[in-house]
Amino acid sequence: MTTTQNTVSPERVSEPSAADLTPDKAVTLLQRVIMPRPGDPLKVRSLYVDEDRTRRVKSTSRRDATVAAGAEVSFATYFNAFPASYWRRWTVLQTVVLGMTLSGPGRVDVYRSKADGSIIHVTGATTEGQHRTLEFELDLTPFEDGGWYWFDVTADDAPVTVHQAAWSAPQEPAREARLSIGICTFNRPDDCVAALVALAGDDVVREQIGTVVVADQGSRKVRDAAGFTEVEAALAGRLRLVEQGNLGGSGGFSRTMYESLTHTDATHHLLLDDDVQIEPDSIARLFAFARFTKTPMVVGGQMLALQDRSVLHTMGEVVAPDKFFWRAAPNTEYAHDFAKQSLRKSTDLHRRIDVDYTGWWMCLVPRETMEKQGFALPVFIKWDDAEYGIRARENGYPVATLPGAAVWHLSWSDKDDTAGWQAYFHTRNRLVAAALHTQYKHGGSLLRDTFKFDLKFLIMLQYATAALHHRAYDDFLAGPERLFPLLPTALPTALEHQGDYPDGRVIPSSSELPMPSMGAVKAERFMKPPTTPVTIGRTLLAALAHNLRPPKAEAAQRPELNISAQDARWFLLSRLDSATVGTADGRGVTFRRREPQTFRQMLAHSVRTHWTLYREFPRLREEYRRHLGELTSPENWNRAFEQSAAGR
Repeated sequence: MTTTQNTVSPERVSEPSAADLTPDKAVTLLQRVIMPRPGDPLKVRSLYVDEDRTRRVKSTSRRDATVAAGAEVSFATYFNAFPASYWRRWTVLQTVVLGMTLSGPGRVDVYRSKADGSIIHVTGATTEGQHRTLEFELDLTPFEDGGWYWFDVTADDAPVTVHQAAWSAPQEPAREARLSIGICTFNRPDDCVAALVALAGDDVVREQIGTVVVADQGSRKVRDAAGFTEVEAALAGRLRLVEQGNLGGSGGFSRTMYESLTHTDATHHLLLDDDVQIEPDSIARLFAFARFTKTPMVVGGQMLALQDRSVLHTMGEVVAPDKFFWRAAPNTEYAHDFAKQSLRKSTDLHRRIDVDYTGWWMCLVPRETMEKQGFALPVFIKWDDAEYGIRARENGYPVATLPGAAVWHLSWSDKDDTAGWQAYFHTRNRLVAAALHTQYKHGGSLLRDTFKFDLKFLIMLQYATAALHHRAYDDFLAGPERLFPLLPTALPTALEHQGDYPDGRVIPSSSELPMPSMGAVKAERFMKPPTTPVTIGRTLLAALAHNLRPPKAEAAQRPELNISAQDARWFLLSRLDSATVGTADGRGVTFRRREPQTFRQMLAHSVRTHWTLYREFPRLREEYRRHLGELTSPENWNRAFEQSAAGR
């Protein structure tokens, strides 16, 4: 069992600060214990308190919690447990202090977990009813591989109220730090103002902020949104609003980096998306973490699902080196729902994980990193954050995501950005990032994977997406000198050509077309997926043969099936002549029609282009690497900003 200390301080009348919780030594606040917002549904409450739903914790603010007589509540939750293994691995801290003030008869027990999720009781203390302060100094030594700290509160024959609790460091920060925040926004003025209100509305976070830079790239201006004047006043001269043409996420976030470097003395710059819901203490936690790290490092927040707010969508991701594609980090899962399985029961969430990069929905970057390696690649959107993280690690800066620091963001399960205009950026930028960082001369299995995607989209009757892939290959082959010139024009061009084929045009509803010609019984036979190598191969050969035959004449006007987005699988669509397919967001359908001549031409083009990519990849790999400094330099980005301003 871990060696601990606990002390019972004299009675206090007023609510203490972090320093009050450890009055005999210098302390630094790391993480406040916070309660749900008023009106949060039960699902969301599971992120803050692990409670009996029939005897819920009552709060008068976001800092206090009253436990009913005879009840017990655990703070082993995503936002209130302390991710000890991350502080053990990446920071100079050797102990952490849990301090709290409470009143009422009961008991406080402190627990820790191991990397395998097993739970160990560490220490505890009783209270006798008076308003008292408790303090526990807890050892971080046993957390090399994983584990959390948390505490439970048990009330005796009367309620117990926790007036305030926090996790603190029993020392001053390892380095001086000053914070700037950069928000990139495009035609989401209300969302952007809401994010600013969240920053300005939290006393702790507001005092930590030196400057907030907003890069507004839209036609609907943030300065015209309701509430902007008030939040600008609340930030008291610390808001810096810049307007430019639409250069995508890479251009918007690079602009905030540029403003931070050239107009502030900030030591750390937090990149923050505009369409997120913020838990403000997450920002304070990242900033506190950065002040104690052993060396400067990139640290990011994790993603909670905005459309299902008790769900931790991702803890962190890596890039598979063979095919150079992102995936969940080892020993993690997508879409963990804390309302269904609490932290104490989720053994997989106790192991410390390592990542290759952090998403730019919330990412803290040291000034030193920006000065050494520059800004994002000029790639508009997609892969800018992943490539920056990989580049940081190659330059000697560790990268981590911190549990308990997160934003709510629309998860990619509610959108399909592998199809349509975004497919262009996915494909081109993946090739660019691979050329810069892959260890393989010809890209490993990357090109085999992109060809498989081409074939998949063709047999799924997604000719518009396949055509955008081909445009992406051509622009990658054109070399690094084309990236900056393409920055302001790539999106309009992709949008213009997305509608070249029927599958690229969205129809409001399948009811605008005739009823499908295929009966439900026949359609059911096509829905069964092939599961063995033999059946998969046989189905693929049949799909290729089917796509070479002429389609039924009526299929051009009447779909054979209406297919929902989740049922749009290759083994189904490859057997049809036409179908409507729902969009991922459920707002419409696309009418996909089989075109044998288009299929043959695009497949032949893909084969030829992939041979060219394979032959040219070693040369392009060297060329992109030679130009990396020019592509990411503040000077070249500033020229792009000036040209964008002139273009507006």
